[in-house]
Amino acid sequence: MRIGSVLIVTCLLLSLGCSPREPDLGDENPAIPSSGLETSHVDITIRPGDDFYRYVNGTWLQTTEIPADRSNYGSFSALADAAQDQLRSIIEAAAATNAPVGSDTQKVGDFYKSFMDEQGIAHLGIGPLEALLSRIEGVSGKPEMLVLMAELSRIRVPMPMSFYVDNDARQSDQYISYIAQSGLGLPDRDWYLSEADDSHQAARAAYREYIGRVMALADYPRTLQAADSVYAIEKRMATAHWDRVQNRQRELTYNKLTLTELAALSPQMSWIDMMSALGIGESTFIAMQPSYLQALGELWGDIPLAQWRDYTAFKLVDAYAPYLSEAFVQAHFAFNGQALGGLQEIRPRWKRGVDSVDEALGEVLGRLYVDNYFQEDAKRRMDVLVENLREAFRVGIDELDWMTPATRLQAQDKLSKFTTKIGYPDEWKDYSALEVSATDLVGNVMRSSELEHQREVDKLGGPINRAEWFMTPYTVNAYYNPSMNEVVFPAAILQPPFFNVSADDAVNYGAIGAVIGHEFSHGFDDQGRKSDGDGNLRDWWTEADAAAFTQRAQQLVAQYDQFEVLPGKFLNGAFTLGENIGDLSGLAVAYKAYRLSLAGREAPLIDGLTGDQRFFMGWAQIWRRQYRDEDLAMRLTNDPHAHSEARSNGVLRNFDAWYEAFDVQPADAMYLPPADRVKIW
Repeated sequence: MRIGSVLIVTCLLLSLGCSPREPDLGDENPAIPSSGLETSHVDITIRPGDDFYRYVNGTWLQTTEIPADRSNYGSFSALADAAQDQLRSIIEAAAATNAPVGSDTQKVGDFYKSFMDEQGIAHLGIGPLEALLSRIEGVSGKPEMLVLMAELSRIRVPMPMSFYVDNDARQSDQYISYIAQSGLGLPDRDWYLSEADDSHQAARAAYREYIGRVMALADYPRTLQAADSVYAIEKRMATAHWDRVQNRQRELTYNKLTLTELAALSPQMSWIDMMSALGIGESTFIAMQPSYLQALGELWGDIPLAQWRDYTAFKLVDAYAPYLSEAFVQAHFAFNGQALGGLQEIRPRWKRGVDSVDEALGEVLGRLYVDNYFQEDAKRRMDVLVENLREAFRVGIDELDWMTPATRLQAQDKLSKFTTKIGYPDEWKDYSALEVSATDLVGNVMRSSELEHQREVDKLGGPINRAEWFMTPYTVNAYYNPSMNEVVFPAAILQPPFFNVSADDAVNYGAIGAVIGHEFSHGFDDQGRKSDGDGNLRDWWTEADAAAFTQRAQQLVAQYDQFEVLPGKFLNGAFTLGENIGDLSGLAVAYKAYRLSLAGREAPLIDGLTGDQRFFMGWAQIWRRQYRDEDLAMRLTNDPHAHSEARSNGVLRNFDAWYEAFDVQPADAMYLPPADRVKIW
């Protein structure tokens, strides 16, 4: 990846009618440090005020093709590819080693070898699932079927409900079991219910075809009926599913119920037996969508056992199709990859093999990745950046003109209690109980899934593990955990274009600084604001402040509702609100931190750009991404993030300093009148 390359532009800017305050990308001065900008990607035919995203990334967007095995491709993808190549080296070295049985090296190497053994997998056919399929076929009643479903969920076979363990949202110092709606094979409830969307209709047809195809490969005795059974059950489930906007409401999805109350909600289902099969001995649960559980009970009573057999058998085969012979793999890809994602080719087998080891032994790989590839200098510099962002957020809270002192005090308390994790865990997970065989891929996946299920169940009744990470060090991402009130930045994101230890501060603040600010801001977005500094779901807002926040948030919803992603298809501003607040407020606090870092000095010109110009270009360049239409259509219903164009431009048009840096005027396409610009944090 080129850093600090220079695009030579002289009189062409003048011929385009550009104003004097637009950046001059010439005047390279070797005595000045690298900007960290990839200026060769700039499209000088586009005015910054008309489309800043394409101004900064236009040449890249015009010349970059999405790989045939990808549904989208961008700056995140490039870093993920590099990390995957590094993991491949680690894994293949382990596979070539005659390591002692039970060692981490043996497990990593043999797991990969079991995935790459195409001949052995082909020879087994459906054999690895035959015993479980026979159990499903032999079930004599619905209580027995419910217990079997619970057992299958322990090995990550999706069922009508999902169970997981997390901090109690109102008592964050305790673990509790959560029960959530689940069970659909299409991306979202709307894909079953929408009659006007042609892509949804096509997906429904492809799904039914896939069910029939994969069950025929499994020699299932009722192949002809399976697609009808599965689809009919899932469509009824979909009508009862909460939509994405409802599911974002933290107070609505917190419903603490006893086992007796659960049984009263859906008496058709044997809850005690099901929990016993899951290994859960607790008597209190958080039901995220109680009305769904009630409807599911009615559905459970109405649908004949034979159809539930079809449904359960398909869910098992579908979950393990990627680990079976090539015919299963291709059937799974034809639906999930081609029909839903628009992919042209399946990913090379070695990449899928690396992914399988990642899923099973993530923190073993993570430790090896850190040992081999992570630079501790990046962690030390990130520590400084994070604290600078925290200080900027603190100053920003004090400067809010819409917040009363009582709520401001609570906000400062929450900010002071933020914890940060950078790079990698201080404590690594234990995989000593996992048995891995070089000739048993499906068994490896099942045992790994069972181990992780038991790891979660064992949390119940124990102390909160505040050292735990929910991403691996080689993941190119970051997250905010509301119940822990923590922000986490894995090692792999601490690289250009997000973070460049050799580059000027302006771009680092605009890139990784805004990412840090984004995660901080999640603690204060429309849902994060509902938890306090100890991670407890609690209303700490005055009525007036809550109303002022909501009014600003609704302005942002209305803005993002206007982004047309595909012809006739628009962003859902309410669904993406939390991430949009994270972007808007994250960039604002990053800019404040950058200005504070200058301590009143003027930033130098680098690549002919002012510090503010570099800051905003650093923001825009991290979002460059190409999408397939199928991927965009799916994201509209199942991804709470806006697409890259909106993430870049939607924020900037609300940002006064961006207007000043690029002399954006009322005639420019991105211009918003000052009264319409939203500032929240």
